[in-house]
Amino acid sequence: MIHMTLIARVRDGLPLATSIEGDEQSDIGISKFTSQAKMLFRKLNDQSPKQCSLETGNYYFHYIIDKNVCYLCLCDAAMSRNIAFAYLEELAREFCAGNAGRIESVTRPYHFIEFDSVIQNVKRKYVDYRNRHHLSAVHTELQDVQRIMVQNIEEVIHRGEALNILDDKAANLAFMSQKYKKDAHILNSRSSILKLGVVTFAIVFILFIFKLYFF
Repeated sequence: MIHMTLIARVRDGLPLATSIEGDEQSDIGISKFTSQAKMLFRKLNDQSPKQCSLETGNYYFHYIIDKNVCYLCLCDAAMSRNIAFAYLEELAREFCAGNAGRIESVTRPYHFIEFDSVIQNVKRKYVDYRNRHHLSAVHTELQDVQRIMVQNIEEVIHRGEALNILDDKAANLAFMSQKYKKDAHILNSRSSILKLGVVTFAIVFILFIFKLYFF
């Protein structure tokens, strides 16, 4: 079963459209998975895998990235990955066909909320993944999904957080280094001024003593 579908822009993680089976209080706790999906969207970038499966408890997130848009669904672990990726690829074709010219310009989350009706129509074609005839057709159209990377959603999310922490530490270190250089420059300047003042005072004092005794 496909429990949830989310579509988001990759460059900033902005959710563009969604479709959820049931409600937020359903037995599987859909709000938890929605939060995980949004955190994942914020981690994606140009170097992210274009197709990936992410294990999360008894379920899997499957996603594809096409033309800077991520298409993601949450499915039962028992559901065929072939069916899930075929579903996502058809969604990508439908979404791009009707909205390609507006994807980069929208700023409001879920701007394409009306796309839910299209998601529901496409989902009906794939909901009975036990249909052997349909599964056979998908096998002939889809590449070998065994080569698609499988990861754990928590590892992906925390890996991104760890990298962010390292980036923050590196930025702080660079800032402290610049601050140290600036402080050192100020101290050196003050030291030079102090030395010059001492030398000047010594010269004036010597001239004063010389004048006092010899003139």
